[in-house]
Amino acid sequence: MSDPSSKEREILVVMRKVLAQVIKDTTPPSQAMKHPLSEQTIHDVRNCLGLISLRERELADAAGAAQERPYYTDQKPAAEVVPITRIGKPSKNGEE
Repeated sequence: MSDPSSKEREILVVMRKVLAQVIKDTTPPSQAMKHPLSEQTIHDVRNCLGLISLRERELADAAGAAQERPYYTDQKPAAEVVPITRIGKPSKNGEE
């Protein structure tokens, strides 16, 4: 039998995608136009998306999954890989 948390993750993904599509479909093309959804509905949709992402994070933490964050391909990585052959040797520019 499949893991119950995987089914819950699948449901959360579908719910997030559906809410995002509703937002895209109902957002007016111009800022000057009135939004078809009420302020309360917009607030409730934001709360739903927040709860979905919170639960997804909880499930990922419980499963031991690393947090995935978006990044740009040209973004400098936070850590630099140093070859083992360079360990203990001074760099070419004289700094240690």
